[in-house]
Amino acid sequence: MRQVLKLHPDSRSATVTGVAVDVARPGPGLLSLRYVLSGATGRVKLPPPAESARVDGLWRHSCFEAFVRAPSGEAYYEFNLAPSTQWAAYRFDGYRRGMRPAEVRSAPKLEVGSTGEAFELRALLDLAGAPDLGDEGAWRLGLAAVVEEADGGLSYWGLAHPPGKPDFHHADCFAVELPATGRR
Repeated sequence: MRQVLKLHPDSRSATVTGVAVDVARPGPGLLSLRYVLSGATGRVKLPPPAESARVDGLWRHSCFEAFVRAPSGEAYYEFNLAPSTQWAAYRFDGYRRGMRPAEVRSAPKLEVGSTGEAFELRALLDLAGAPDLGDEGAWRLGLAAVVEEADGGLSYWGLAHPPGKPDFHHADCFAVELPATGRR
């Protein structure tokens, strides 16, 4: 299922023309994401390739994000996926409260590729056994991207934007319901 991210009304981008995300659930507890950043990607500041490892603060530079929660309940997970293949995972008890590193069964599998007009990041997240989600039930998703341009300016892209400054944790941003495994 393809989702198109919208530029935050207070953001500007001289280089990016769009961000799309292909989303799938290939099996119980699994989430497949393919982010495609379009435009003059050579003028986007992308972190250099690095060893795939858990790292905090990735959202301060070019980074793709996924927020996942059950349709009912307040607890949710945040995943930061950097073009360097570094990543972070957090669990929250509710809106911006109770943040702590999320226990994951395995590190996200990340692959990146680039042409002059597109940058792509593919991720496979294993959320099997994650408290509060359920492996086979429906999930609510928030999808986002932070894009750093060569001049250091940041633009914010998301499925939806509540009024005010960019806030991907807001309930309005969990704008897609991903059906239970095995349902279309």
